Amino acid sequence: MSMLESKGIGRRFFLVSTAAAGGLMLGFRLPGLAQALAASETSAVGEVNAWILIRPDDGVTIRVARSEMGQGSFTALPMLVAEELECDWSKVRAEYASASENLARNHVFGSMTTDGSRSIRDSQEYLRKAGAAAREMLLEAAAEKWGVPRAELAVEKGVIMHGVSGRRMRYGEIAEAAAKMAPPREVRLKEPGEWTLIGKPQRGLDVADKVLGKPVFGMDVRLSGMLHATIAQCPVFGGKLKSFDESKIKSMSGVRQVVALYDAVAVVADSYWQAKRALDALPITWDEGANAKASDTGIRAYLEDGLRAGYAVAARREGDVEAALAGAAKVLEAEYFAPFLGHATMEPMNATARVSADKVEVWAPSQNAEASLAAAAEAAGVDPRKVEVRLTMLGGGFGRRVAAQDYVKQAVVISKAAGRPVKLVWSREEDTRHDFYRPVSMAKFTAALDKDGMPIAWQNRITGQSILALMRPSRVRRAYDKEFLEGLEDLPYGIPNILVDYAMRNTHVPVGYWRSVSHSQNAFYKESFLDEVAHAGGKDPYELRRILLKDKPKQRAVLDAAARKADWEKPPPSGVYRGIAYHEARGSFTCQIAEVSVGAKGEITIHRIVCAIDPGHVVNPDTVEAQIEGGIVYGLSAALYGEITIKDGRVEQSNFDNYRVLRMKEMPRIEVMQVPSGGFWGGIGEVGVPGAAPALCNAIFAATGKRVRSLPLKNHDLRSA
Repeated sequence: MSMLESKGIGRRFFLVSTAAAGGLMLGFRLPGLAQALAASETSAVGEVNAWILIRPDDGVTIRVARSEMGQGSFTALPMLVAEELECDWSKVRAEYASASENLARNHVFGSMTTDGSRSIRDSQEYLRKAGAAAREMLLEAAAEKWGVPRAELAVEKGVIMHGVSGRRMRYGEIAEAAAKMAPPREVRLKEPGEWTLIGKPQRGLDVADKVLGKPVFGMDVRLSGMLHATIAQCPVFGGKLKSFDESKIKSMSGVRQVVALYDAVAVVADSYWQAKRALDALPITWDEGANAKASDTGIRAYLEDGLRAGYAVAARREGDVEAALAGAAKVLEAEYFAPFLGHATMEPMNATARVSADKVEVWAPSQNAEASLAAAAEAAGVDPRKVEVRLTMLGGGFGRRVAAQDYVKQAVVISKAAGRPVKLVWSREEDTRHDFYRPVSMAKFTAALDKDGMPIAWQNRITGQSILALMRPSRVRRAYDKEFLEGLEDLPYGIPNILVDYAMRNTHVPVGYWRSVSHSQNAFYKESFLDEVAHAGGKDPYELRRILLKDKPKQRAVLDAAARKADWEKPPPSGVYRGIAYHEARGSFTCQIAEVSVGAKGEITIHRIVCAIDPGHVVNPDTVEAQIEGGIVYGLSAALYGEITIKDGRVEQSNFDNYRVLRMKEMPRIEVMQVPSGGFWGGIGEVGVPGAAPALCNAIFAATGKRVRSLPLKNHDLRSA
């Protein structure tokens, strides 16, 4: 039995506490503490998953319901619990909550989706309440055992103290008794000034194990009797499998079976490489369908039609834009374009499934364990309560593994057909050519400037493909996708006349959530055009933003922090030029400043990126710095090289040779300024991405006088005239 084949957990409960192995286990039905006070259904069968487990040796296990893919959830979320629990942080460990237990316990863990930079901001309150309630139950149990008032007790690092008598008791000694206490109906949460853990840098709980190669990623799963599979899908989206000649490969070494799906064919073998070699040799005929002639040219023409269409959905309308344009001292117009983008995760799509007559088990690097469970149940044709999904660590997600669970469904279908456990691994080429891509889009801007060069009107038409129309069509009404407009509809600047509208134009290319979603391209559009407005009006780009944010002190403070760190008021080194971009995403405020030089042959050198961020509260400063750095790398990769192109209905790119990402030697120095102002909880994981492209492109304009209105930069000639 492998390290991933631990015993299944069979009991169901609905409430907060139960004794388990002499310890205390707490689980809270969401969204708040009050809902955790219903009658409990208890039995003493096996181990019970819950938020908190305290063992007799004082070890504390904190369940994590969000996926860990390098963003720090396995540390920051336990920190929220531990802060209120008042346990010894050095004795804390984290482990994944179970999606099947979440289903069985009436969603006691709430959402298990990891996207939208929501892990902390959506769960911080109930996790802190879970810790606070556990602390109070432990203290009440100690007070009862000692026969003293609860008010006379204090706790520090998991040790309960009675000051009057000098008695001390460890959490592990009282945990079993505490499990039998009634949970408090209300708990007081600490004020920020009382925090001793939150806001202090903490080494990741998973770092030491990762250095030693201990954590299990999807690619690491090993099961007894497991076979391996890889897959080829119709190269044209919307096409289907027509035929294949299995006789050509059935005698190849290790080949066990060929499994046909509607639009794909998989080879099952004793090893991945045996499956891959056989698949490469398998003659396959595809029915490419109606999209076989689709191309970038047609897609771009379709979007251009959206820019000029007579009808679009007005998302924001303030003042009188037409009147302001008519009376303007200057009118400025520009059009922008951003291509499809792939996710380029380090770990390609994979999942392992074991399907039996009465149970379906899946091991998956998923960003959404509940969606994986539902997908597995659908693929196997069983009740979801017969499915167990075990999350593994993720070698990157960036949104690819959230809503789209195609790889999970395929693994289940193949395992069911093979009658054996099967690990499905996509090749890098398949991963690149069958992604759910960031949507292609175009934007048109018109601005009116007064005689002093200040913008008095802002008109913006955005057109492109809706993710919601594909993933969640019930949320689309009258061709309006609010997510597509994020960062544009909520324009933060104080411009009196604003019109933002959207013309939906969907293609045959599958689209999905990409790190920062629409903020990534919309920030490029918005902040690049504002830079154009600043130069057209004779304004310093930083000073113009300061003026337009004059009624928003927190946002302006972020802008100022970045400018101070970058020495905006001082000239940069000779040959180096600066660009600035401000953006709000996922509840956080960011400002990035890029320092760039452009050589005589058009070669770009990014010397430095300064990023200031205000997420309200910071849980782990180390995580914030790492995530902002990672987001900037992701954003720069897309700006410099990223594009997915379509020819004859299919993706032209195949691997990292033609879908490039930033190399280590190209990496600039990144300086992150954390300026948390308190009072709110913003996201972190995605917010470093949006500002990278516009800050870079605005710096390129400062260096060359050439305005970049389409990405990626590799398609532009930036050579000196």
